[in-house]
Amino acid sequence: MCKRNNRYYEEPYSQSGFNVTEAWPGELTFFSWQDFVTAIPSPLFLITTYKSNGKENACLQSWSTFVGDSGEFICIIGSVSKDGHLYQSLKETKCCVLNFPSYDICDKCVQTIKNNGFDDDEITLSGLTAEKAKTVNAPRIAECFLSIECEFLWEREHFEGSPNVTVALRATHICMDSDHYDQNKLGRYGKTGYMYNVHSPRNPETGEVTPDCFGALELYR
Repeated sequence: MCKRNNRYYEEPYSQSGFNVTEAWPGELTFFSWQDFVTAIPSPLFLITTYKSNGKENACLQSWSTFVGDSGEFICIIGSVSKDGHLYQSLKETKCCVLNFPSYDICDKCVQTIKNNGFDDDEITLSGLTAEKAKTVNAPRIAECFLSIECEFLWEREHFEGSPNVTVALRATHICMDSDHYDQNKLGRYGKTGYMYNVHSPRNPETGEVTPDCFGALELYR
């Protein structure tokens, strides 16, 4: 991609002409440089499962979308690493819960990245509260204002040999805090609602890096 009249056009489809470097070793192998140039935000949530030893697993997740289809609610998880606890747990249990936090518990959610040992109760160690789901064998997070219980439908490699897969889930039960579905109270949007992941935006000309940050959705009309 290159720049013409203050706009970028495709020629060729490569990193040529961009000043995008790694913020940490291996970053541009694990992710794509295009991820940082576009910096498209997406909802942030925690996927929870039980590991094979019965311990709580919590994976902070983004890059996903949600759609209703023929009366069903389908959750498309854009990227799940084949090497992680989440992928293994989904293969074993065929279910999970998607837990949506508000900003007041953001720091505790980030702690799940550190509390990631196989023998760790990752929810509890991060200062959050695990509770039983209603329809699946996976823990919910009590502090999250929305929890979507899901069953596994299918997985697809991003491309042949990719270390990551896209996963489709079907919602089996939804639990939401009443103060959040009432926009006159806490609501689902703004600083007390859904959080969005803004993944380390880069200035393609200068290489300037904006650290990972979280955002909120502002309603215009």
